[in-house]
Amino acid sequence: MHSVPRTAAGPSCGCGETSAFAATQAAWRFLNNDRVLLSALVAPLRDVGRQAVGQSRADCVLLAHDWCKLDYRRHISKRDVVQLTHETDVGYELTTALLISAEDGSPLAPMEMYLKTADAIHSTRDPAPALDEHHLQQVLPTMDASSGWGLSRPIVHVIDREADSVGHFREWDDAGHLFLVRADDRRVLWRDETVLLSDIVFALESEGAFRKVREVAFQGRMAQQWVCETEVVLDRPAKRYVDGRQRRVPGRPMRLRLIVARVRDESGETLGQWLLLSNVVASTANGSDLALWYYWRWRIESFFKLLKSSGQELEHWRQETGLAIGRRLLVAAMACVLVWELQRQETPEAEEIKRILVRLSGRQMKRTRPWTAPALLAGLFVLLPILDLLGHYHGDLSQLRHLALKTIPFLDSG
Repeated sequence: MHSVPRTAAGPSCGCGETSAFAATQAAWRFLNNDRVLLSALVAPLRDVGRQAVGQSRADCVLLAHDWCKLDYRRHISKRDVVQLTHETDVGYELTTALLISAEDGSPLAPMEMYLKTADAIHSTRDPAPALDEHHLQQVLPTMDASSGWGLSRPIVHVIDREADSVGHFREWDDAGHLFLVRADDRRVLWRDETVLLSDIVFALESEGAFRKVREVAFQGRMAQQWVCETEVVLDRPAKRYVDGRQRRVPGRPMRLRLIVARVRDESGETLGQWLLLSNVVASTANGSDLALWYYWRWRIESFFKLLKSSGQELEHWRQETGLAIGRRLLVAAMACVLVWELQRQETPEAEEIKRILVRLSGRQMKRTRPWTAPALLAGLFVLLPILDLLGHYHGDLSQLRHLALKTIPFLDSG
């Protein structure tokens, strides 16, 4: 079931003896079969993650948590779509926990996936979250479940600033989980004073605390990453909604590391800045490491893009229920994992197959970037029918070429 044009009614058929209609019928039966459990489909992905972590030389592994919406407002056949924000924002909400290497930042495998519909949250974990549960409340159960995945390294949970919540920080820390979260400009206790994080950044800059740590790519060009860090205390009450009203919930003061990561161009102009809060101790990772780990969080955004606009055309799938979409999502994720594994290989054979896949994809590459994951995925979708054809064609390949030249006009004109 690979990528097809947006207007296709079903998955494209290979070059074997099966007709396109039979392939579509088989896919429909599989995707709508109640005996095909999401917990079973995620098992091979977790096996890949365990194996990759076991081969890593890093002391820990990263797990990026994120959410994205799947836009299906034009799909009138889907009866279980949910209104996500405003009236015309209709579709499903996808939650993913993506395993990322702390050694080189390469994506490894999605280990947990949820799909929120109007009727239920379809999950790779049993029991699934409650339908009315906010997706930030789903993070702690995923953290707890991750301890049972059999990973041989401690997990650092990396989350964007939507998770900047002192109440959740306390819950995660009390449960013994390590986290790295992007923060908003909040008030904290620093040097015995209550100040904003932005005030701390100004003070650290005036003290010359920033240090250049590495070159990074930023919006298609090379830039410099500068980092500084300090310790802050979160002592303010948490805010929770109880019976529809916001209430203040006191909690223990919590010491966290504040890492300020900046990206500058060659002239010294600041292109971007990230305020990061973490309970990872300095003996496990220094501030430069933590800044790099958060930089690698972008891998989950690239995963969503690979599922959507750059490979699988997820938002144009025509399955009629969220559960069928969820099953197909996990199959599509396996194709992504296959490409990621090929990306990590550096053997001469792997480099050659990468060049072949890029040629089959028909995509233009930059001189400095000979291949990308979307190009490899597109090329793979061409290579698979070719291999299927070679397995079913019983004549000599030279006869096939002769047949094509003889029957297709102007094919040999070049």
